[in-house]
Amino acid sequence: MTLVVAAIGFVAWTQIARYPAFEQASVLAHQAENDHGWYVFEPEGEPQAGLAFYPGGLVDPAAYAPLMRALSDRGVLAVIVPMPLDLAVFGIGRADEVIGAYPDVDTWVIGGHSLGGAMAAEHVKDDPGAVDGIVFLASYPAESTDLSQLPLSVVSVYGTEDGVAGEVFESSLARLPEDTSLVVIEGGNHAQFGDYGPQEGDGTATLARDAQQRATVDAILELIESLQ
Repeated sequence: MTLVVAAIGFVAWTQIARYPAFEQASVLAHQAENDHGWYVFEPEGEPQAGLAFYPGGLVDPAAYAPLMRALSDRGVLAVIVPMPLDLAVFGIGRADEVIGAYPDVDTWVIGGHSLGGAMAAEHVKDDPGAVDGIVFLASYPAESTDLSQLPLSVVSVYGTEDGVAGEVFESSLARLPEDTSLVVIEGGNHAQFGDYGPQEGDGTATLARDAQQRATVDAILELIESLQ
């Protein structure tokens, strides 16, 4: 009985603590929702690569729709993968389903924001050959996860005003391949990689949200183009 009560309490907490997407992002995401419940943004013509994207912890996955739409406008098949209880720790392997659904896409990158990026790294650790690259947005692999010897292309992007993840991005490079690209967005913060409200503990951005996301798209595209 105690476990049942605790489980109910945990589920309730995830809903209370959740960061909802802004209305415009929510509308954009649900227009792109497919039968699997993924938010799929397809480019015109043949995609140059696919990106399976894991949302941040307790963040409405729809919040990343504008960022993914911007990537699809530049030739990337971008798929937001919703997670159980909005926590990617409960859906680490879900990228496999996405990749399997698009067999004609030869190049795949996995990535995520915050907790989503950390869990994307866990997926790569469990299945090193599944993808060609990793994108970390305000994120990094766990201290127990060493990807440094894997043949992967990696980009790690963070904002200078990030108050959530702390000053750990540079030190995390020791657990990533030697040629990992570290992209620092001056004035960006933790939350502005998505379209949702202020995040507890975050710093105040001095850069506009759309500018932070444009810089992020450029960094991801540079990684993808290096794989062609």
